[in-house]
Amino acid sequence: MAITKPKGTKDVYGDQAALWQYIEKTAREVAVVFGAQEIRTPTFERIELFRQSVGEATDIVQKEMYSFTDQGGREYVLRPEGTAGTVRAYLENSLYDLPMPAKLYYICPNFRAERPQEGRYREFYQFGAEYFGSYEASADAELISLAHLYLTRLGVENLTLHLNSIGDGECRKRYNDALLAFLRAKEENLCDLCRDRMGKNPMRVLDCKNPDCQEHLTDAPVPLDYISDEAREHFEQLQENLKILDISFVINKSIVRGLDYYTRTVFEFTSDDLGSQSTVCGGGRYDKLVEKNGGQPTGAVGFGMGMERLLIILRNQGKLPAIDKGIELFIGHMGDAGALKALEMANCLRKKGISVITDLGARGVKAQMKYANKAEAKFAAIIGDSELEKGRVTVKSMASGKETEIELDGLVSYFGNSQKAKGFT
Repeated sequence: MAITKPKGTKDVYGDQAALWQYIEKTAREVAVVFGAQEIRTPTFERIELFRQSVGEATDIVQKEMYSFTDQGGREYVLRPEGTAGTVRAYLENSLYDLPMPAKLYYICPNFRAERPQEGRYREFYQFGAEYFGSYEASADAELISLAHLYLTRLGVENLTLHLNSIGDGECRKRYNDALLAFLRAKEENLCDLCRDRMGKNPMRVLDCKNPDCQEHLTDAPVPLDYISDEAREHFEQLQENLKILDISFVINKSIVRGLDYYTRTVFEFTSDDLGSQSTVCGGGRYDKLVEKNGGQPTGAVGFGMGMERLLIILRNQGKLPAIDKGIELFIGHMGDAGALKALEMANCLRKKGISVITDLGARGVKAQMKYANKAEAKFAAIIGDSELEKGRVTVKSMASGKETEIELDGLVSYFGNSQKAKGFT
């Protein structure tokens, strides 16, 4: 019986793997120019971390986490998002001793038991960045500019940055009281999940995916109308900073994000080229989360970006780069002596960092050249008794068909000189 991959997962190989390497390499390059350092946290964590950080009333904790109990009776979950684990690592490894603000980034798989669809998988990858140690709006702006530069570097078009502020402290309490009063008046029209969330965290009701519920939430109060003067000043400073950075945005009062730890700034980058799943990047400020997990009061802001969704955007916009498999030379052979020499030459070239493939079967020359062409080798050479006797070999450009004859023992130095190799393409 054939065993297939789990629903909501994918196999990545060949050209697709090369595209992943491209967007991951670009992410690392952009993060580094902002002074961020990579962090890698465990794929599984204690379940309490996400109950405490993300929030009991969120979809992630209530419905989407993959949990398991080990042989010692300890309860764990596969990581559903990147921020909580990064906060845990920041505290556990005393990363607050780094120069402040501490800037961290990650590229990691996350796991959620959601209904699979294009751009939404049960195992999905995120590029994320987290800044710790600043309450200033300039940190929010720089973090947003990191995401913006990354998307721009990839050539993504038709992006919109949506901004909102959900306040904190007393202003959040005033808003929740107003929202709860509104929801109670609509309670009979809401689903069971919404009615349950009302008493735990009214803001989570706004994230309900039920169209019937959404129809009755269109005129719900919005957080921006209830934020404090201090939070409003912070939000205005953020807008000024973004204008200085030449990053366009729209104020979207309906954004609250789906996690409990957010305070003040929340934002999303969306694209019309993603269909109904329009959000490619989301994040915000979470000034209470470090303290909630046992640390000192620490200003923090971060984002997470779905990389599968990013690849869909690049595909839909025709921005995926051409894949160069990087194979410089195919060395074919005729006869036993030719096969041994081909093996020797390939080994010497590989030690010089030159990508080389050879024939590992017993195919004829015609079949070998078909293989070289299909593998997209840039050049090809065949070594047989005649080449061994003369000490010379013909190198063919697979693109132009042009041929040149060189010393067999000079093959390594010839291809080590990349400019010379390019001379007859």
